[in-house]
Amino acid sequence: MSSAIPKDEAALASAIDMKNNDSVSLEKNTEEDHELDGIHDGLEFPTEEERATLRRVPDSIPWNAYLIAVVELAERFSFYGSSVVFTNFIQRPLPPGSHTGSAGLHGQAGALGMGQRASTGLTTFYQFWCYVTPLIGAYIADAHWGRFKTICWAVFIALIGHIILIVAAVPGVIEKKSAIGPFVIALIVMGFGTGMFKSNISPLVAEQYKRTKLFVITTRSGERVIVDPSLTVLRVYMYFYLLINIGALIGQIGMTYSEKFVGFYLAYTLPTVVFLLCPLILFIGRNRYAHTPPTGSVLATAIRMWRYAARGKWSLNPITTYRNLTAPGFWESAKPSKQVGEKPAWMNFDDQWVDEVQRGIKACGVFLWFPIYWLTYNQLNNNLTSQAATMTLNGVPNDVLSNLDPFALIILIPICDLFMYPFLRRMGINFSALKKITAGFMTGAAAMIWAAVVQHYIYKTNPCGNQASDCADVSPLNVWIQSGSYILIAISEVFASITGLEYAFTKAPKNMRSLVMSIFLFMSALSSALGEAFVSLSTDPLLVWNYGVMGVLALVTGAIFWWSVSDLDAKEDELNNLAAGHVGIYDEKH
Repeated sequence: MSSAIPKDEAALASAIDMKNNDSVSLEKNTEEDHELDGIHDGLEFPTEEERATLRRVPDSIPWNAYLIAVVELAERFSFYGSSVVFTNFIQRPLPPGSHTGSAGLHGQAGALGMGQRASTGLTTFYQFWCYVTPLIGAYIADAHWGRFKTICWAVFIALIGHIILIVAAVPGVIEKKSAIGPFVIALIVMGFGTGMFKSNISPLVAEQYKRTKLFVITTRSGERVIVDPSLTVLRVYMYFYLLINIGALIGQIGMTYSEKFVGFYLAYTLPTVVFLLCPLILFIGRNRYAHTPPTGSVLATAIRMWRYAARGKWSLNPITTYRNLTAPGFWESAKPSKQVGEKPAWMNFDDQWVDEVQRGIKACGVFLWFPIYWLTYNQLNNNLTSQAATMTLNGVPNDVLSNLDPFALIILIPICDLFMYPFLRRMGINFSALKKITAGFMTGAAAMIWAAVVQHYIYKTNPCGNQASDCADVSPLNVWIQSGSYILIAISEVFASITGLEYAFTKAPKNMRSLVMSIFLFMSALSSALGEAFVSLSTDPLLVWNYGVMGVLALVTGAIFWWSVSDLDAKEDELNNLAAGHVGIYDEKH
C-alpha cells in the first residue's frame, strides 16, 4: 500500500463498529509471531484454540470507503436509470402522434418498434459488453495506470457514451429508424467505460480497509471476540451494494416515469446529469483515498510460474493430467525456496506470492459456476419487463416493477448485516462465503419457478392465449403478482453477488485484485453470451419454458457447485489468513 495507518491508540480503541452490540475496547496487545507493519502493530492475535472457539465480528468501515461508494451510487444511477428503459425503447413502436416516445398514463412508451426478440438480443449484448471490458480495465490498472487513474478515464469515456445516447432520443432523431445507429454506438462506448470502471471501483473501495489478519479484542460486555477482516470486507461490500441499489432504485423509478410522461430524451439526460457527480467527487477525494500503484504485468509472471509448476505433469490421459495439475503439492516446485542452484531470472517473487496466486486461481474456479446464476438475474431487465406489459398495470409503467429488486435489497442488506448474520454467528453457525453462494443459486432458481408459474397463468387468462406478448388486450392478473420473482432474486443477490465481490477481493493476490475482480465480472459476460442461446425461448408461446429452464439450471448447478467446493469451504480460514506475498522491484523496495 502507498500509505500506512498511524499507530493511534484512539483509533484502535474504536476499531469495531458500534453495531449489533459488537462494540469493543482493546484490553491486551501482543504481536506473537506476526510482523509489525504499522497496521497490525499493538494488536493481540488469536491462538489456534481461540480461532476455533471465539465468536467473530467485523471491524468498522473507513469513511473513505463510503466516499468511493457514493461515486458508485452516482454511476449506478446513470447506468440503471438509462438501461431500465432500453427494453421499451427497442421493442415498442413510437406511440401515435408522439415525438419523444412518451405515451401518457394509459399508453405504452416506445421508439424503435423492433420487437421482443430484438430487445432481448440487444440488451443481452449490452450486458455482455459491459462485463467483457472489465478485463481491459483490470489490465490497464494493474500493469500501467493504477486503479484511481483508470477509474477517472473510465468516467470520461462513459460520459461521452451518455451524450451519444441522448442524441439517439431527441425529437427529430427518435422518429427515424436511423436512431438505432447512435443508440448502438452509445451502448458500445458506455459499455467500455462502464467495464473499466467496474473492475477497479470494487477493489478500490475495499482497499480503504487495511487490516488483513485476525485479531482479538474484548467487547464492553467483557466477551473476547475475534475481529475478522474477511467479515469486514463483506460488510464493506454489503453497504457498497446498498448504495448501488439506492442509486439504481432512484434512477430506475425516476426514468421509467420520465420515459412514460415526457420522453426518452429526458430519461437519458437526467442520468447524465447525475453521472457528472462522479468526476466531481473523485476530484474532491483524490488525496483522501488509499491508492495502490501499478506493479507491471504480474499476470505474465503468474502464467510463467504456472507453466513452470506444470512441467512433467502432462499426460496423454486427460484424467491423469487433471489429477496431476490439481494435486495438493502442484505449486511447491514453483516456489523460490525449492529451487536448487540459481533460480530463473523471472522468478522475482517469494513463496508467499505463490500461495496467493494459488488461492486466486481457486477463487476463479469458484467463479466459473456464476454464469448459470446470472442467467436468472438477467431476466430482470428483459423478459420480466416484457412479461409485466402483458398484465393489468393500472397506470403503472411496465418497467417500474423491476425496482422491487433494488428496493428489496435496500431493506434486506441492513437486516442481514445487523441481525441475521450476527445471530447466526452467535448461534455458532458458520454461514461461510461458499454456503452463501450456494443459497444464492437456490433462491435464484426459486425466482424463476415463480416467474414460470406466473407466465403459465398469463397464457391461461389472456384473451389471446399463448400469444400474449403481441395481444392488444392484457391478462386480468395484476402486475404486482410478479413481486415474488423480484424479491427472491434480491435475496439471491445478497447471498451470491455480494459474497462474490467479497470472495474476489479476499482471495486475490494484492497486486492482481483488479484482474481477479474482472474475472468475477466477466462471468456475467459469459452468462449474457450463454443467454443469447436462449433468446429463441424469449417469445410466445415458449416463455414458460424459458423461465422453467433457467430455474432448473440454477437449481442443479447450485447442488453441483456445493458438492465441488465443500472441501475448499473447510479451508476458508487458512486461505483468508495467508501471509502477504511480494513480487517485482516495487514490492521488494516496500
